[in-house]
Amino acid sequence: MANIQYYDVILKPIVTERSMNDMADKKYYFYVHPEANKIQIREAVEKMFEGVKVDYVNTMNLIGKNKRRGHTTGKTAAKKKAIVQLKEDSKEIELFQGM
Repeated sequence: MANIQYYDVILKPIVTERSMNDMADKKYYFYVHPEANKIQIREAVEKMFEGVKVDYVNTMNLIGKNKRRGHTTGKTAAKKKAIVQLKEDSKEIELFQGM
């Protein structure tokens, strides 16, 4: 297992219609480092965004899809997605405000 720092865990937020609707319930979606576990994701969110308290984290491993371009075949990159549920008394994540 690689030594992953908290600022390397969260790669980018996922902005979709479903993720925007779930923000009302304080659920936020992120692409995370493939080797990060739930504890590292929780610590990274709490350190990167002040006043945020994480209730629980759900993770999903997304496998790469097979793609063809002419005769050449390949795979898209595998990703890991995390759904972070914040506690009721927690502040909201400012990154998503104004979207």
